[in-house]
Amino acid sequence: MPIYPDLNKRQQFILDFAKEKKSFQTKDVFFVIAKSFNVSRLTVVRDLSYLEKNRILKKKGAGRSVIYEITKKYLSLEKIDTEKYFSLPFSERKASPSFRDDIFSILDDDIFSKEELEKLDATNEKYTQTENKLSKESPAILKKEWERLIIELSWKSSEIEGNTYTLLETEALIKEMRFAEGKNKTEAQMILNHKKALDFILNNRDYFKNISLDKIKKIHELLTEGIDIRKDFRNHPVGITGTIYRPLPKRDEIDTAMKKLEKTLLKVNNPFIKAFVVLVMIAYIQPFEDGNKRTSRIIANAILYASNKAMLSYRNIDSVEYKKAMILFYEQNNISYIKEIFLQQFEFAVNNYFSE
Repeated sequence: MPIYPDLNKRQQFILDFAKEKKSFQTKDVFFVIAKSFNVSRLTVVRDLSYLEKNRILKKKGAGRSVIYEITKKYLSLEKIDTEKYFSLPFSERKASPSFRDDIFSILDDDIFSKEELEKLDATNEKYTQTENKLSKESPAILKKEWERLIIELSWKSSEIEGNTYTLLETEALIKEMRFAEGKNKTEAQMILNHKKALDFILNNRDYFKNISLDKIKKIHELLTEGIDIRKDFRNHPVGITGTIYRPLPKRDEIDTAMKKLEKTLLKVNNPFIKAFVVLVMIAYIQPFEDGNKRTSRIIANAILYASNKAMLSYRNIDSVEYKKAMILFYEQNNISYIKEIFLQQFEFAVNNYFSE
């Protein structure tokens, strides 16, 4: 991930101007900045050069026709004040209402910093050591740890989708097939489907070393078994509660986007980043009638497990905050908040399930 420097007030002013205008020339920003800062045109030119050098702005054209724009990657990684952003009704937010194909241009091994990846690897080392030790010294305890993670992931992933089963009710359902009184049978089916999909992953680790559309469809099929949801890509529009964003409406457009995702995953080498890309992009494309976010979370975990990384349960994340992080990505293509959640939840998973 590019290391973006701290900006002085003048440079931040230029950045804010760039966000508002989308594209501009030197004369445009100098005309405005001169009213607030007593600076020469040369100083502004130097600021623009500094922002370009640090990959915050990009320059197009030459001579007097040069224009500047904020780079897509900077906008995608920039920290956003989520409390301020979501204080506005979604109809008043400056959000992108439709799928943006240019998101694929930033999905590479550069979206996590070297420091973030080093921390993930160091944290995962604890998981690897503990799993190896337990597999030799106490397979029964290792089995219980996986069982606990599966129960809590099945519960939390379902809760994020509006399921009303409690954690204890989920445990009773998975371990004893005891159905909670007064709950919809579809809710129980959703949880049991998570268990089935996760069992499939644990029993077929190598299957997910490479991800194809057929494998994504396979996990979606397991997650929606016994539920009245089409098992293939949809061919009609869908809406998402709480946002003006609308995913691609037609099957051929969805096919194209999913094939681009498949190619993107082949180019991404780091398993953490590959899992993260799946997590956000299946939810963003929304290829299925329903079950998209569930599929994205489970496929992401399958990628991690296939690469000997710990899986995330999301147990201690607030469901509303998770949804906010995803909506921020839908509307702004900004990954800062959902990446923060991903990093936190990975550390939580290792410390909670596979630690001594």
